[in-house]
Amino acid sequence: MQVITNVEGLAPFHGGLFVPTMGALHEGHYTLVRAAAQRRAAMSGNARVIVSIFVNPTQFNDPKDLARYPRTLNTDAAGCERAGADVVFAPLPEVIYPPGNPVPVPELPDVAFHPRLEDAHRPGHFAGVCQVVKRLFDLVRPSAAFFGEKDWQQLRVIAAMTIREHLNIEIVPVATVRESDGLAMSSRNAFLSPDDRARATALSQALRVAQDCSTSKQAESAMLEVLRSRGITPEYAVVRDAATLMPLAENRPRTAPARALIAAPVGRIRLIDNLPWPA
Repeated sequence: MQVITNVEGLAPFHGGLFVPTMGALHEGHYTLVRAAAQRRAAMSGNARVIVSIFVNPTQFNDPKDLARYPRTLNTDAAGCERAGADVVFAPLPEVIYPPGNPVPVPELPDVAFHPRLEDAHRPGHFAGVCQVVKRLFDLVRPSAAFFGEKDWQQLRVIAAMTIREHLNIEIVPVATVRESDGLAMSSRNAFLSPDDRARATALSQALRVAQDCSTSKQAESAMLEVLRSRGITPEYAVVRDAATLMPLAENRPRTAPARALIAAPVGRIRLIDNLPWPA
């Protein structure tokens, strides 16, 4: 496996299968790499699996979060190789954002600012996501890109942006990877205190409780009850249309795809999670 840092080194890998990350990789990320490697094995031709590791400054609302984000390139690269990657692209900031040559922010799709979910609580976040993902797509030129379902709104934003920009890249969703107690894997989990780590399981428990509810309003009330019983006040705990993330219409058939989504601070750490509703 190769580790490259410049644009020129990407040329032999154009048309490959792409997993963009910000590093500090865990089993959830490696599941994406393995999914790409499985796709590669089923394909004819010489498509390769490319993993990018780039801590994107435009995605952070708080400079302190950017400063403390772990940088573990050597460990991450070794894990990528074990998971089946062919190359790790680890560019310096000036490669992604060339001095004197501003990288444009693509026009954001409706799902980036209408739902009032992550867009409301992390202003500017999706502009940064679309800016860097579009830039990486332009450099890597993949045929498909793999994203985890844990960041559901981000997944929907990227899928919509890819269509809007006519990029001809398949966006492949991969199911959320969980710890044995149900907690969704996240780089942020490492910052939870032992007590908060135990309380954090309330997010996945609330999502499971919502599955037994017959209406979205009942599901939202049930999620709130579970979270508050563990001393957690969520930023949101909602059931939304799976594609648009807008509130469900009252006459909407229950069989139409929907998603239960939660964002909540647990101690000092903000966590998100979601599941299909009903699963």
